[in-house]
Parts: sequence; C-alpha cells; structure tokens
Amino acid sequence: MSRPFYIILLICSTILVQPSMAWHRVLSPDIRGLQVVKNSDFEDLPVLQLGSSDFVTIGFDELSHNYRRYTYRLELCTPDWTPVEGLFESDWLSGFNGLPIEDYENSVNTTTLYTHYRLRFPNAGCRPRLSGNYRLHISDDETGDDVAVVELRVVEPLMNVGLSVTTNTDLDHNGRYQQVAMTVNYNGLRVTRPSEQLRVLVQQNGREDNMKRGVSPDFITAEGLRWEHNKGLIFDAGNEYHKFEVLDPSHPTMGLDITRWDETTRTWHAWPLPVEERRSYVYDEDADGSFLQRNSDNYEIDNTSEYVFIHYRFAPRRHYADADVILSGHWTTEQPEQYVMDYDEETNTYNATVLQKLGYYNYMLLLQDLDGTTHTLPEEGSFFQTENRYQAYVYYLGNGERSWRLVGFQEITFK
Repeated sequence: MSRPFYIILLICSTILVQPSMAWHRVLSPDIRGLQVVKNSDFEDLPVLQLGSSDFVTIGFDELSHNYRRYTYRLELCTPDWTPVEGLFESDWLSGFNGLPIEDYENSVNTTTLYTHYRLRFPNAGCRPRLSGNYRLHISDDETGDDVAVVELRVVEPLMNVGLSVTTNTDLDHNGRYQQVAMTVNYNGLRVTRPSEQLRVLVQQNGREDNMKRGVSPDFITAEGLRWEHNKGLIFDAGNEYHKFEVLDPSHPTMGLDITRWDETTRTWHAWPLPVEERRSYVYDEDADGSFLQRNSDNYEIDNTSEYVFIHYRFAPRRHYADADVILSGHWTTEQPEQYVMDYDEETNTYNATVLQKLGYYNYMLLLQDLDGTTHTLPEEGSFFQTENRYQAYVYYLGNGERSWRLVGFQEITFK
C-alpha cells in the first residue's frame, strides 16, 4: 500500500465528534455533584485494565430527600462513542444490565437537601468481557429517562505504546507549544491493514475538546508506527489550571476571595479570586483539571458537605463578541450553557455562577467558537514550561472481529 493512499484512508476513516469538556454528563436538573474516581485516586482518568482489580466509584446527588430508584446499564461503543451493533450483550458483558443502585443516604445538617447515591464498577453483577469504550447510563426507573452518563475506557495492553514530549517544535522553540512524539509496537499482534485496523488518539490532560485524531504517522514498518516531530501532534502548552478550595463556607480558604451567607435565600456563596491576565509563566502545582469533593473535617464527605454557589469572575483584555468564554474542568459535567460566562458591560467583566459541592476544584477558561471549537484564551497565556499530562490510546479491529478493542494506553507527565 502506498504512503499517500494510507494517509488518505487514515484521515477519511476518522469520524469527528462534537467536542466536550468532560468525560461524563449530567442530564437532569435534579442531579448534581457527579464524580467518578478510579482506585481512590481522584487525579486518575477512568481507564481500567481488563481483568484487573481496577474500579471506579461513581457518586452523585439528587436534590431532595425523596428516594428515587436508579438503575445502571452498560453499553459498548466504538472509539468515537457510537454504540456497537451486531453483537449479543453476552459477548461483551458478564452479568446483567439494569441493576439498581442500592447504596444511598440522605444529607445531614445541610441547607441544601440531597440524597447521595454511590456505585462501584465493575462489580459481581456487572463487568465488561472485552476491552474498548463503555458508556454507563444511569436511569430513573420510574420514568426510564437517563439522568447521567459515565464514559469509561477498558484496556488490554497487547501493544506497546511509547510517549515523549519536547518544547522544540516546528512552530517555535521554547515558546507556546509542546510536541508529542509517539511509537506503537504491534508486539506480535497481526496488523495487515493499519489504516483500517487501527485508531490512535492523543489527549492533553484528559480533555476531549482538543484531542488529536487520525494523525498520520511519519514512519510505517511491519513492527509498528512512529510519529516524530509531527505537526499534527503539536499542542498549545497552555498554563497551569486555576484552583481553589471551599471546605467550610463560613470563611475563605485557598484561592477564595469572599464567602457569604445569604439570609434571604438561605444559601451559601463564594467568590474565587478573579482571573486576570497572566503575562508570564509561574509554576503553581495543580491537578490538571481534576477535582475532589471534601470538607474541612474530611469526614462523612458524601452526605454532610454543603452546596455553595460559586461566583467566577474574569477581567478580559476586551469583549469577545465572536466567541464565548467558558469554564473548563473535569467537573463541568452539566448542561454546557451553565459554564458560559456572561459579559457585564458596566464592569467590563465576565461572570458565571455554578452550584457546587464543597471540595477542591481546578479550572481553566477557554474561548469557544459557535461550532464548539475551543482555543486557548489569550489572557490565560500559553507557555512551554507548563506541566501537562498526555495520554495515548490505540484501538484495534482484528480480522473478523466486530468490535474495536483498546489494546494500548500510555500516559506521560511533562515537567
């Protein structure tokens, strides 16, 4: 197969999907505080090794003390999250779908009433048989409607994946970009038509909105693929995430400017420090967009933590009339319009208010075009020194197989 024909096939075979800020989505206004934690480490992405002891804990709150019967259903998907057809459920699922979530408890001594629901997955009643992409639907059993969706990747490490990052790119040297280099070794797995049998994705900090898809390799051999100084794998380096903790709403903590109790509405409010232009790079340890629900006592977090209205503020260079300024982080799982900041012409500031549970939060601001494309916000800056985590995923469709398997995964931190 000639190299130009291979490149055309690889590019054309990649299906573009609408970018999103987070892996998971809340679909009901009554649901808040969705969090998915892998192996008790809130910074880990939900990528589980097939047949291992890996697990995720899924937690969310329904804003009342009225019990709702929620069930969960697993769905196998392609690399672009299209549901797989042509397979029996028993081919990829061990156990049953439609099981109830039985671990729940009411909030105690909180101004906002809620019931916390918790699910550990995989479990004895439901676990995947195959590697690949899985969408876990959480549904209200009474209405049949989905209230939340959790997206997981399950990997069987059959191929070897190598990653490295440099700040020497074809666009600049030690400027605003970072260059990813990658190798994929088939490790004996049979690949006769790489353009048809492989899908390779590269992420920065687990983000879906700027993921690189269908980037043609620079070198193709019988043993594998290699990308070196490939323009398709150049990322904006960006900047460190903003961070704050709201652990006790009665007083400011890290990254907070003001906290206040509103007697009229009987609600707590907090204002993180305003986002201002960052002209130079200053290292500040962050969690690359992750978040962790917790309180000042770090005790009975799930059902004693308050909900607080968080007021985000941004002082821009100018009003971006042709694009939206949005909040982005792993916690931005609810309706996207919640995270679009409103411009106030009187104060020349962007503002957004989001109801969030007590905890530690990371976020960044992005520019978003009308078509959903995101860009680095000029005021945030992009600096080659920025610490970022990069992830690579390799999907494989074997001869005669009917589903894409995730056969390679690698993560590297650039410091």
